[in-house]
Amino acid sequence: MELKMIEAQIEAILFTMGEAVEVDRIAAALDHDTDTIRKIIRNMMDQYEGEDRGIHIIELDGAFQMCTKPSMYETIIKITHVPKKHVLTDVLLETLSIIAYKQPITKLQIEQIRGVKSDHAVNKLVEYNLVCEMGRLDAPGRPILFGTTEEFLRSFGLQSLDSLPVLNPEKLEDFKLEAEEELQLKLDI
Repeated sequence: MELKMIEAQIEAILFTMGEAVEVDRIAAALDHDTDTIRKIIRNMMDQYEGEDRGIHIIELDGAFQMCTKPSMYETIIKITHVPKKHVLTDVLLETLSIIAYKQPITKLQIEQIRGVKSDHAVNKLVEYNLVCEMGRLDAPGRPILFGTTEEFLRSFGLQSLDSLPVLNPEKLEDFKLEAEEELQLKLDI
């Protein structure tokens, strides 16, 4: 096998694993002897150190790991502190509004209101830190109760849940009628 191909395979292994990998595991994966692989990796280490690269290979007790060079930490810190933009789809907004107005609420209760499974939506809202687990319902199966977070209040410019817009009773009645009509249409099918 050509040297460049072996280096590429070692690079792929170290990059993919993301942690220190013992040289004998690398050698076994490449069907080569340990001494040859160790020499190739040390040569690669010199190449990474000698060039203006953002990564290098370090040796840790007979294992090797690909890491970011310490000189790159400032750049990495800048990118990690850039806030991620979360896109709230209609499904997420609908689920979030149900949780905000009905909290604490279980997934089953959300699904009963929405009429569809809500696992993905609830999980995304938890991931975005807009919703969190608030405990468990004292019922069979002890389902998780969900509610909004401080991040939800910050994101929507609310001081408290009391600041949520009050639903217009006439609009609420319209929504109920629409829901009943939809339910009747489904039952007729």
